[in-house]
Amino acid sequence: MGNLVEWYDWYAYSFLATYFAVQIFPKSESGLTALLDAFAVFAVGFFMRPVGGLLMGAVADRLGRKAALTLTILLMGVGSLLMAVLPTYAQVGVLAPVLLLVARLIQGLSIGGEFAASTTFLVESAPPTRRGFFSSFQYVSTTIGQLIASGLSALLARSLSDSQMGSWGWRIPFLVGALLSLVGLLIRRGATETLATVEAMKEGRASRPGIFDALRHHPRQSLLIVGITVAGTIAYYTWTTYLPTYANTYAGVSKSDALTVGTLALVFFGLLNPIAGMVSDRVGRRPLLITFAAAFVVLTVPGLGLLDGSAGRLLLVECVGMVFLVMYTSIAAAVNAETIPARVRATGIGFPYSVSVALFGGTAPYIGTALKNAGHGTLFPYYVSALCLVSLLVYVFGMKETAHRPLP
Repeated sequence: MGNLVEWYDWYAYSFLATYFAVQIFPKSESGLTALLDAFAVFAVGFFMRPVGGLLMGAVADRLGRKAALTLTILLMGVGSLLMAVLPTYAQVGVLAPVLLLVARLIQGLSIGGEFAASTTFLVESAPPTRRGFFSSFQYVSTTIGQLIASGLSALLARSLSDSQMGSWGWRIPFLVGALLSLVGLLIRRGATETLATVEAMKEGRASRPGIFDALRHHPRQSLLIVGITVAGTIAYYTWTTYLPTYANTYAGVSKSDALTVGTLALVFFGLLNPIAGMVSDRVGRRPLLITFAAAFVVLTVPGLGLLDGSAGRLLLVECVGMVFLVMYTSIAAAVNAETIPARVRATGIGFPYSVSVALFGGTAPYIGTALKNAGHGTLFPYYVSALCLVSLLVYVFGMKETAHRPLP
């Protein structure tokens, strides 16, 4: 439930960027310029995620998973509340985009620590033979949060006029997110700690790990997590976050239709994740990861090329992509946790994972919009395919099967 709230708050930004961009940034002749600025802030927020992964991961490894989970959801609530009451550029000038950046940096710090803490919490809670299944609920809860953000945005877009959405309607989802953060906080206060050594560290009977111990003592595993994540993050953010905007700006699909299709595709995606997680517990993680990356290497360019003004065509492209995407998302938490020892697991996952997401996932909407603005929009699908090829090589040659081994 806490993870759901975290990701609802995070994703509301991307779904509503087309509405609030012209309110927060100065007007220009090109309608894409303000949207480009909004996605630049979206990308900058991602660059706080490694800091969050490192700091909140250290909290999780030193004080316990529960302490880190509580802190991350508090930060996310503050960031969402700031978004809800953000003044416009017409009201305060350049202070408006500055405050937007501050809100996004706070959320980036929170979400970077969220993945580290919730990944370790989930997988450490799982029976040895069901880690893939348990792992899938990270993206199930992420998807439900994203689904609520997308669904509420789509409902508002259909219920309000464009002028109402651009004036005040976009603030409603952020206010809802701030209130939901309080609910998530209450639930997390009752969580059961999974770090076995937390009491020993508090009493001084065990040493606390250093903040850089994972990088210093496990450099190969840290680099492996980067390689595992590259394809997953670019495919995930392209298909689940950027595709509605891509379909609107490249193929002429209306904003409201693109949001509605995105919502339907997310339902399909959420339902598939536990199934893929259970399959991985039987056949292993590598076969799923290899199939996922190979599919996106081969199918991304022709798939995005199929988009036209049809909402039905967009739904088909999104759902086909989701079938392969769940082969990564369902087991990402398990694969990462099975790579790093428990003593430094949260930091060891949080930092390299968040660096990869910041470099390749958070920048995807910005790069896609920038290429469109520069007249080279057709290059974006090739960019996605190239990054997926990098991870495919890692899956085939760089990683061992971890599904049927004990947690390190």
